[in-house]
Amino acid sequence: MPAILQRAAMLALCALGPSMALSDMPITYRDDGRSLFHLTVPDFWTVRAGGQRSVTPPGSEEARLINRVIGLQPQTEDGVWMGFMSPHGVQTYDQAVEYLSEIGRFVVTEPEVTTRERVTVGGRPAARFAGTGRRGSRGVNFTAVLIDLPGRRVAISLVVMEADVDPDFVNDVNAVFDSFRVAR
Repeated sequence: MPAILQRAAMLALCALGPSMALSDMPITYRDDGRSLFHLTVPDFWTVRAGGQRSVTPPGSEEARLINRVIGLQPQTEDGVWMGFMSPHGVQTYDQAVEYLSEIGRFVVTEPEVTTRERVTVGGRPAARFAGTGRRGSRGVNFTAVLIDLPGRRVAISLVVMEADVDPDFVNDVNAVFDSFRVAR
């Protein structure tokens, strides 16, 4: 089995499973003055938050509005990125799948989904899609998680790991998912 497929299989098996990593920095995703969800971020990870913006994929003239994104990245590894968002107007699982297919090309090119399954994140119904693709000239593994939130909202998380990163970062990613809780 090629190395990229082995790593993709490992990521698919490990994602959302139990983890031993400690997560210490609490983060709250807020939109329109309302807290939607909380999560904690592992030590030595950088958090970036951005509001709405319009992005255009390379080689295209078509811009796409992206809602607030909380981006997470380990300080010691550029080949790992994790993001969370809750797009306006995305209220159902089907709408989240459509939204993800529209923005996916901004994150990963040549995606090949290898795993689709229903899971639970923070006690909420969720779906997980995992696979492989490319980001620039690099092979990557990706995981997209769609989490049903109260009040007709959906949280979307994307995780992208270059094929040659240390697989121990999966533990940190799992710790973030383990910490996910809906705001009350």
